Amino acid sequence: MTDDQREKVTLAISDEELERRWSAVRARMRDERIDLLVMQDQNEWLGGYVKWFTDVPARSGYPVTVAFPVDDPMTLIVSGGKPPGDKGPPAWTLRGVKNALSAPYFPSLRYSNTYDAEMLVETFKGRRGYTIGFLGKGRIPAAFYEYLVNRAEGATFVDATDLVDEIKAVKSREEIGLIKKTAALQDEVIAYAKTVIKPGRKDFEIVADLIHKAILLGSEEQLIMGGSGPAGKPVPFQNRHFQGRTLRENEQFSVLIEVNGPGGMYAELGRIFFTGKVPGELYDGYELCKEAQRKSLEMLKPGADPADVWQANNEFLVSRGQFPETRLYAHGQGYDLVERPAIRDDEPMRLRANMHLAVHPGFNSDSLWVSICDNYLITDTGVSPCLHRTAQEIFSV
Repeated sequence: MTDDQREKVTLAISDEELERRWSAVRARMRDERIDLLVMQDQNEWLGGYVKWFTDVPARSGYPVTVAFPVDDPMTLIVSGGKPPGDKGPPAWTLRGVKNALSAPYFPSLRYSNTYDAEMLVETFKGRRGYTIGFLGKGRIPAAFYEYLVNRAEGATFVDATDLVDEIKAVKSREEIGLIKKTAALQDEVIAYAKTVIKPGRKDFEIVADLIHKAILLGSEEQLIMGGSGPAGKPVPFQNRHFQGRTLRENEQFSVLIEVNGPGGMYAELGRIFFTGKVPGELYDGYELCKEAQRKSLEMLKPGADPADVWQANNEFLVSRGQFPETRLYAHGQGYDLVERPAIRDDEPMRLRANMHLAVHPGFNSDSLWVSICDNYLITDTGVSPCLHRTAQEIFSV
């Protein structure tokens, strides 16, 4: 990139980091005799494969496909004009990409739903004995999948998701640096929240201020959930559709900052605010949440089985008179807001050093909703100190 080009990118990862990822994946592909990986993403929140391989994010529901050969540069397919028209991202952004293809396809236009698959099939037309591995089949549309499987003559298809997830889940030094930038950004957003969470303001007005602050600090994608409610009632995080309420005196405001940072790595920070003196029941519930988080953190170390951590958390909750957890209360994060390993009873991936996890236990009742959310790194012996510097308390504003 030239200096002018680099200025346009919020934060580009290094060539060395991309090469590290590609080399690690290609080594595993050779071991498994896989010739080509195929992935597709449509957003940043849960669109980490495309970003991880290319450093260019998929956004706003527009599908981006990447074909990653074991012995050749990548092919990128985006929604855009027909050649020789617009091909999407400019060539200088596409490191490791040999072919950049485009067509005017959209999920909302049924008749265009195979245009991307048609272009992909053309790139390896005539090959025989070719093994194609899908990444994240749950992210790949049925029309794309069916066309590829039915029209790629002579190809064998496998699920290669685990192959990449095992590499992607363990963060490099550069990735950890980006994660720490995100955590610091989120701390600043929470500090700013103390100045804009006030009685008389609508929930969406508060959230809009926080989103604006996150953008100014360098966030590339913004997801912030927030909601208000009276004491003595459960007050969970709310998405935009349910943020029309006006915050009043002596009420709870719950906020979850799930923005990514410069470079696209995710963390998440959740806290509770109260417009007045914090009620005793809410305070006690929050202290119980903090204790639940500490119990889980004690078990997060290399080799740990997520199912054991999940069971221990539920046993703790039940011992304190709460219902057992049924949500995903702790999970990996990186270019995906939620990625592996997940702390739950069906996750086969064991914990390893340099994994990055969000840990957000919580519980609710007819009169109470409490949660706490912070991020941690797995070290060689356990967990790091909390990546967030925000105090673990309910803030009275």
